[in-house]
Amino acid sequence: MKAKKLLMGAAVLAAGSLALTACSGTSDSSSNSKVKMTLWQNSTTGPGQQYWTDAIAAFEKAHPNVTIKMQSIQNEDLDGKLQTALNSGDAPDIFLQRGGGKMAAMVQAGQLMDLTDKVSSDTKKVISSGSFKAESYQDKVWAMPLSVLPGGLFYSQNLFKAAGITQAPATIDDLSADVQKLKATGVAPIALGAKDAWPAAHWFYWFALRECSGSTMQKTADSKSFSDPCWTKAAQDLENFTGQKPFNDGFLTTSAQQGAGSSAGLVANHQAAMELMGAWDPGVIASLTPDQKPLADLGFYPFPELSGGKGEPGSIMGGVDGYSCSVKAPKECADFLNFIATTPQQINYYKAYNSPPVNTEAQKEVTEPYLKDVLAAYNKAPYVSQWLDTVLGQNIGNALNVAVVDMLAGKTDAKGMIQAANDAAKKG
Repeated sequence: MKAKKLLMGAAVLAAGSLALTACSGTSDSSSNSKVKMTLWQNSTTGPGQQYWTDAIAAFEKAHPNVTIKMQSIQNEDLDGKLQTALNSGDAPDIFLQRGGGKMAAMVQAGQLMDLTDKVSSDTKKVISSGSFKAESYQDKVWAMPLSVLPGGLFYSQNLFKAAGITQAPATIDDLSADVQKLKATGVAPIALGAKDAWPAAHWFYWFALRECSGSTMQKTADSKSFSDPCWTKAAQDLENFTGQKPFNDGFLTTSAQQGAGSSAGLVANHQAAMELMGAWDPGVIASLTPDQKPLADLGFYPFPELSGGKGEPGSIMGGVDGYSCSVKAPKECADFLNFIATTPQQINYYKAYNSPPVNTEAQKEVTEPYLKDVLAAYNKAPYVSQWLDTVLGQNIGNALNVAVVDMLAGKTDAKGMIQAANDAAKKG
């Protein structure tokens, strides 16, 4: 994948805290002593969880002195629990890294191991510099990238065909027209799990990516000020789009990824035609189909373009999921990260998660047309932004997400939503 502009957000953010008891590795790091490490990841069931079980077993077999204890934590709970563990000084040795402002805050707090000189030459041969850029801050690498996760709309080709839709919408006007066609067939046009807040906020993020220039988004990442009119315009775009009632009934109380009644479950069971989500969605959808296999008619298209916006056409939002080592982790932590970046492990990761790997050799194994379309959109994008709540950091990002849901619930309007984001930024 080619290198490109990547909006990460480099400001230092205060970290929230929740109570949690964690267990960190305290073992001697010499090659002859017993080493115990802990790993936190966010797959609680199915192939994703099995991937980590198998990867740990394979690494332990090759390193008999190492034992890794895995803890599976629900995705929506992970950030808060991790921050509490990091702040307490009792963090897991290995953990999922979101990047952006969240990672910057961890670096500034001295909570992460510097991996810059610990990434092996073999790893650098199969993972592009652009992917490492997404896991870098102040010119140092703080996480091992594992999966390319740009966003867009995942949809049922069969439901589109039944509604007379012959090609994916290229513009917001096209999407609005398709929403009406889908409504006429009796299915929910768009599944949305707004109970978890961030999936609803993704709609605002994407409208902002279309309305705001890359330079404006970068300035906001640094200043945390939403004063540019493009932000309010994006909120108004979402407010207007929501007025068409494109989402599933009860979307405000629908979860995103848990169970058949979640937004992913609605797509998996053909009760909704599409969902705006990151490239992890195919794996989640697959876990919720009746046979727990990938949805046979799944397709993908990038977020539609918007007339009059200042965002560069083709720009995409998403990120690169990676894994970090805590600052107190033994040196074997970096060895494990290099291990999971190898081509065989990356192929296993792709097959388990049904999402595009960062390893360029493993990418050759991708066969699903929708994942090929995801990679194509990502590779040709002139500008890539990480998710805005990641860019802005946990406190401001969470406040923005809640403000979007409040607007969708009719508790505020576009201007009020932006004001709430600005108020949160002032509080830090």
